[in-house]
Amino acid sequence: MLDSIAIVLVATQHPGNIGSTARAMKTMGLSKLRLVQPEQFPDIQAHTMAAGADDVLENAQVFERLEDALADCRLALGCTARQRGVPLPQYDPRQGSALMLEATRSGTVALVFGRERTGLYNEELQRCQAAVHIPANPGYSSLNLAQAVQVLAYELRMGALAAAEGSQPAPAIAPPGVSLERADSMATQGQVERFFVHLDQTLHDIDFHKGRSPDVVMQRLRRVFLRAAVDTRELRVLHGILADAQRMASLALQSGLHVPTPVRKAEAAAARAAAAAEGDDADASP
Repeated sequence: MLDSIAIVLVATQHPGNIGSTARAMKTMGLSKLRLVQPEQFPDIQAHTMAAGADDVLENAQVFERLEDALADCRLALGCTARQRGVPLPQYDPRQGSALMLEATRSGTVALVFGRERTGLYNEELQRCQAAVHIPANPGYSSLNLAQAVQVLAYELRMGALAAAEGSQPAPAIAPPGVSLERADSMATQGQVERFFVHLDQTLHDIDFHKGRSPDVVMQRLRRVFLRAAVDTRELRVLHGILADAQRMASLALQSGLHVPTPVRKAEAAAARAAAAAEGDDADASP
């Protein structure tokens, strides 16, 4: 169970916090550390603060983008200190750990932490299916990064020990639309992100936006599909639908049956000219 859980730190500013996180992880039996654009790593301060958890640091993976760090994950939960403008299901540490442990049946899952001062940005939270919030003292809720990791890591270890001993763990409450009964077929974050890229391309190809903000539309569609928790077979069907929509849009542009918005009129004219040139070449063939 614990071997399938990745702790992901996004844009960590102080290398000492990376080392302290490694120490917190190792004390609870966690070993997968992933770093997204750390400001200083590797660094001697990280090893100093790791206090013997050097193996966790040495095996840490470094990524340029959060989506790459989550690509092989079936489930990602973002740790946040406060409510954001991203409407996500929210769990306390015990509920979140139960959900993550249950989801490890399908493969790697991730717990994502943001910057020391500002936490995760909204666009980063949008890559998670749910959020985890530590209900600290509202009058003084100042947990540093490694302390937050320690709280969640402790709950994960207690849940894993309960499962190993055959005692009754806390029930896993899945986000709306996520069925843990079909965990084996859950799409990875990488597969879902490739679908979002295809969806965004298709919306532009069919000239869907017509003056509306593409970013706002995609944010809302991301929420819909993340809430639906599509599996790999469903993704293949959706990709097929998008591919057919793109093909029909291309045919309409070439034939002149579809007149797009001004931004795409030049593209339509170029597509028709290219098609006409191909026809001329064919006519000139012996």
